[in-house]
Amino acid sequence: MYANKKQNGKVWLVGAGPGDVGLLSQKGFKVLQEAEVIIFDALISLELLALLPQKAELLDVGKRAAHHTLPQQEINQLLLEKAKEGKKVVRLKGGDPFVFGRGGEELEQLVKEQIPFEIVPGITSSIAVPAYNGIPVTHRNFTSSFHVITGHKKKGESLDIDFKALVEMQATLVFLMGVSAMDKICSSLIENGMCKDMPAAILERGTTCHQKRVVATVETLKKEAEKVGIKSPAIIVVGQVCSLEKKFAWFEKKPLFGKQILLTRPKNRMVTFTKKVRDLGAQVIEFPTLQTIPINELGEPKLEQDFWNAIKKIEESEEKKCIAFTSPQGVEDFFLQLRRQKKDIRSILADPKLSFAVIGSATKRKLEQYGIFADYMPKTFSANALGELLVQKLSKDTKVYLFRAEKGSLLLTKRLQDSELEYEDVAVYRTIDTNGGVVREKIEQAFLDGEIDYVTFTSASTVKGFVKNFTKVDYREIHAVCIGEHTAKEAQKYHMHVTVSEKASVDSMIDTLLTIDGHHENR
Repeated sequence: MYANKKQNGKVWLVGAGPGDVGLLSQKGFKVLQEAEVIIFDALISLELLALLPQKAELLDVGKRAAHHTLPQQEINQLLLEKAKEGKKVVRLKGGDPFVFGRGGEELEQLVKEQIPFEIVPGITSSIAVPAYNGIPVTHRNFTSSFHVITGHKKKGESLDIDFKALVEMQATLVFLMGVSAMDKICSSLIENGMCKDMPAAILERGTTCHQKRVVATVETLKKEAEKVGIKSPAIIVVGQVCSLEKKFAWFEKKPLFGKQILLTRPKNRMVTFTKKVRDLGAQVIEFPTLQTIPINELGEPKLEQDFWNAIKKIEESEEKKCIAFTSPQGVEDFFLQLRRQKKDIRSILADPKLSFAVIGSATKRKLEQYGIFADYMPKTFSANALGELLVQKLSKDTKVYLFRAEKGSLLLTKRLQDSELEYEDVAVYRTIDTNGGVVREKIEQAFLDGEIDYVTFTSASTVKGFVKNFTKVDYREIHAVCIGEHTAKEAQKYHMHVTVSEKASVDSMIDTLLTIDGHHENR
């Protein structure tokens, strides 16, 4: 950040791309993660908004309560105010900031006030949206150039376009923001010499799971678009290249295309699932309905003392003992506490009377990352099944140490109590509810608009967190995909449509989604 006598901050104009979050540049993502204030437009996808850092102040200058956008002059002023507070400010725009994004107007104000700035270009919808619809904007057999034109006009003014020159160029024409002017655009092209049968397309919400297109001719495009209810945001493409759409279409062929899925587990547990589901064509909104905090960050010495007392017992006791983990998070935070105190794991592992148990394959893999292979894992990945397995496999003189979330599932401890197997419940982290702010509000509106198809729940706590966050949602309309019967029962309390994955794993949940959607495949 540059410094001056006023200690001004800095502004980054960042292009978010056309909708698919994967089209955001690496630099754009990095700048967003470091931002203190993010001022965003209405066209920024919910998928991207959910990835913005929680620490940042998010300011929506798109759709307002009265369905109007914030006037450009007020946006300019907002940028100045936040920068003069010494903040790192990101102005996040759909597409590219300099392609009909009014980025130049915003920079004029920054330059005038001597506010430092940078530009992070974005992929413009003028090329990405046609590409996602199987339409190349150039093709050597048809045209060697393309032209991008704004189809937006100021209120009360006519389109300031030289249609005759556009027709004479014999190039692909891409009109952005042209839905309301579609009739005028098409008729003007014909009036200025374009063949009525020239292929033309209108592409709505391109690169997203809601992508829709109509391909017709320049003469019939408006009529055909009205039949299917095409609306903004959409772009118009005119040219012979539109005839390639059937041959080159690819995006809709993905098995989960058209589906938007809300993930509710903690963010550090989402990476693998998110990547795989996006690769299958779904749009993924990451909204953890709970957060995990390791015990060392809670400021409660008793929890830490309880942990170290348990470790001391494990080290000093000559009885048989079993360390059990009920989640990958529990494994991670167990070893975090050992590392913080530079505790050598060999002081524990040297004991031949010590065994390890895990609730499922994900927890098993996490434990193996620390070089430890579990002795016990139930075939059904649930707290009840783990308790049943421990009762069957462990001798009565074995003590079980449960390293897990504070206030974990009672199903496991009840099964151990019923068998008179001694155990100690040791917290290594706490789960707390998420406060989602503006992102939560937009997700709730997406539910009300019927735009979210599935919600995944990996624990009863994620269900409870979801219900606390989304109070206006009709839970009877929610299709919940759950891990474990305990999670499913919690979702059923709210009359959700529940499907339980066969196993407590990412791949099993994905198989469940594919089965529900009728696209199951052997992967």
